[in-house]
Amino acid sequence: MKKTLLALAFFSLGITTYAQSDFNKWSLEAGYGFNKSMGPLTQGYYSPTLNLGHGELGLRYMLNSKYGVKGKFGFGSFSEVKDKSPEFNSNYINVSFEGVVNLARVLNFESFSNKLGLLGYFGPGFGYLKQDTRPIGDFDPDYVYSINTGVSLLYKLSDRISLTGNTSLIVNGRQRYTFDGNDFISPGRPDAPEIPYVHATGTWWSGTIGLNVYLGKADEHADWFIEEDKYVTKDELAMQINGIKDMLKDSDGDGIPDYLDKEANTPVGARVNTSGQTLDSDGDGTPDHLDECPFVPGPASSKGCPIKETVQQVDYFKEAINEGYVNVYYAFDSSKPLAYSASAADYVANFLKKNPGVSVEIKGYADELGSEDYNIQLSEKRAKAVYDLLIATGIDASRLSFKGYGEDTSVDKSSADARQMARRVSFEVK
Repeated sequence: MKKTLLALAFFSLGITTYAQSDFNKWSLEAGYGFNKSMGPLTQGYYSPTLNLGHGELGLRYMLNSKYGVKGKFGFGSFSEVKDKSPEFNSNYINVSFEGVVNLARVLNFESFSNKLGLLGYFGPGFGYLKQDTRPIGDFDPDYVYSINTGVSLLYKLSDRISLTGNTSLIVNGRQRYTFDGNDFISPGRPDAPEIPYVHATGTWWSGTIGLNVYLGKADEHADWFIEEDKYVTKDELAMQINGIKDMLKDSDGDGIPDYLDKEANTPVGARVNTSGQTLDSDGDGTPDHLDECPFVPGPASSKGCPIKETVQQVDYFKEAINEGYVNVYYAFDSSKPLAYSASAADYVANFLKKNPGVSVEIKGYADELGSEDYNIQLSEKRAKAVYDLLIATGIDASRLSFKGYGEDTSVDKSSADARQMARRVSFEVK
């Protein structure tokens, strides 16, 4: 028996500790206490209710916080009630492999205590029973199989150790002799020494007090791990919604939320870029919303227009348009122009009114997200929306055409800002 105990101890120490980010899974268990051989016993033989002499060693692995597996090694001896029964001594070993249920988590013990735990066990085993006082048959041990079940009550001492009280019920199969060894179990005892293995049973129980030692690098073991609630409360949801509302606040009304706006006090009506900064398309120092010639540089004294000649305005405008300086932008998956860029359509309308011999093609684009067919349809809807805006200002439909070109392949697809620039309508002067 000593060799067996040493082998199990070295095996347990040699197991590699496994730690999961949430909780530890391995534990070593040891306990010592009482046993009782319930029966069968030879007539006139009795065993004490609490016979001190049972030990256990176990190695347990939890698959999750509720279920696991366990290997257990039990050993000890049965003896008689002093002064009431003839003497006998029966040594035994029992090895079992059991499924484990963490009943504390299943029954929500955490609702009233975070120190108490309860585990349930059930599984098969095998072992032997050797009666030293056996007067009949051979003297080889009874080699038996067993069905094992039990419960353990845990008390948490620390994150690494818990005190445990364990009670187990074991039913032996193929037990030939009574627990005291003085009688053969099956009726019609055969002649010694040929005592065959029979499908008879013996029942006994054990109770121990011991320790669980938890292995691993996480803060706590599966025995005590309580998974966080997967569902947010109403208060948490309200807090998240309020946070989103704060993020989407647009204090200066330029269409860019404050958390993205690099110019928090944009003047009313100003055209801005995707960072909320006022645009000056021609770089003449007069912002577009104050510049009567936003794509032709000119001094502020002439409201941003050239002082000498305006004959070349068509050429400047055509160059600015065809090089992509005038655009109407859209939010993701939307065909409604963003407020800060809708004024570009007004500039095109004003130019067409001043230059009746000019016509314009309206070109719609989308970013790379979505299928090709969908992007074609979306870009055409965007172009049609601007076409309708220009018609509404009084521009003759014969001077306008529109087309959706789908994905704009000229932008950097990995950049969110570039994708925003791709969601646009551009113009081409004919």
